[in-house]
Amino acid sequence: MTTQTTNKPILVLGGTGKTGRRVASGLRRRGREVRVASRQGGTRFDWGDENTWERALEGAGSAYLVDSMSGGAASEMTAFAKLAVERGVERLVLLSHRDWVVPAGEEKLPCERAVRESGAEWTFLKPSWFSQNFSEDAFFRGQILDGEVVMSAGDGLEPFIDADDIADVAVAALTEDGHGGEAYELSGPRLLSMAEISGEIARATGRTITYRPVSPAEFASYATGRGVPEEFAGLLNTLYGWIADNRFATLADGVQRALGREPRDFGDYARATAVTGVWHP
Repeated sequence: MTTQTTNKPILVLGGTGKTGRRVASGLRRRGREVRVASRQGGTRFDWGDENTWERALEGAGSAYLVDSMSGGAASEMTAFAKLAVERGVERLVLLSHRDWVVPAGEEKLPCERAVRESGAEWTFLKPSWFSQNFSEDAFFRGQILDGEVVMSAGDGLEPFIDADDIADVAVAALTEDGHGGEAYELSGPRLLSMAEISGEIARATGRTITYRPVSPAEFASYATGRGVPEEFAGLLNTLYGWIADNRFATLADGVQRALGREPRDFGDYARATAVTGVWHP
């Protein structure tokens, strides 16, 4: 990046979210000027309101983007990335998804294509499930508080990744050279079943926490009974089914390649989180 670009603000979309707020904090620790943009707080940004885009982009040299995989996400990303380059943004870092989340026969991650074809230098982050789902999402945290993790994931394995690692890779890609054109597959260092996840949190908290595998129908009934919308319960069943099938039961090396270190282990996350009291009724 040019000296002129490194002195410009870095735009962080979804800057109050699970990864966005960590990216913003990491950039500030490096002394970089950060523009946090979201629907709530900071600079107002709404994908559905193009009138908010110009202000968010004003003077920015690079940007952190998040693929929502909503129905209109690809067209919005195409228009936004084009506008970003027109306004002088030179680098785009996209929090994307692993390729396996795309149903057979559909276009492969069209938001990646939109960013790739924008003309900016790009980096894609393609993480596994976040460890922080168990502490920062109300539905999953509620299960931990109840002492029982209920999922239709069977005995499948998943390489959970710490959101702090995702943010560290994003910060490196936004502030350092050498990450352009990279699609980093990001995972933790171990494959873990949901029973093992429950056991890790149980040991860290000193509580009894068990895993109860259920059928998709049973899970849908359980989730909707706890206030989860039917459509989201269906999405979770799909994702759990892929875990049950070990569809991504492999370890990735993106953290190692981007940062030159090993990713954080789920056990370390569980112990650090347990002392905050978030998992105690």
